Amino acid sequence: MSVEVVEYNGVKYAEIIWADMQVEKTTFFSPADSSFQFGLLAHQAGFIEPPHFHKAVSRTIDDLQQMFVVQRGVVVVDLFSDDGEKLREITMGQGDAIVLIHGVHAIRVVEDMQCISVKQGPYLGEAEDKVFVEVKQ
Repeated sequence: MSVEVVEYNGVKYAEIIWADMQVEKTTFFSPADSSFQFGLLAHQAGFIEPPHFHKAVSRTIDDLQQMFVVQRGVVVVDLFSDDGEKLREITMGQGDAIVLIHGVHAIRVVEDMQCISVKQGPYLGEAEDKVFVEVKQ
């Protein structure tokens, strides 16, 4: 499975990099125009990247994507369509990573878990950040 894209009606809802995925060289899976880049860095022993920084460039971002990587435990991610239909249940374990691109999502913790979570900022607080949705089970 390694890398998986979850789409529904032509809309990309998520990208998953399963823990068993290996690449020979740095590979990004997100389209270049995506507001959130998702990939794997890979170099052979001895590689040295020169000291550098990334240029500050004004960007307009009108979506909020979230990525997380499971460090320990088991978590289930449920994906829902815009009209609340359950699209997919994804069980993730140690080393699995997902970027949530579109739509409604929920998580259920099966085994005590810890995940690295990354999303665009700034964080405006839960009242401004989250919209809770009634979905069809």
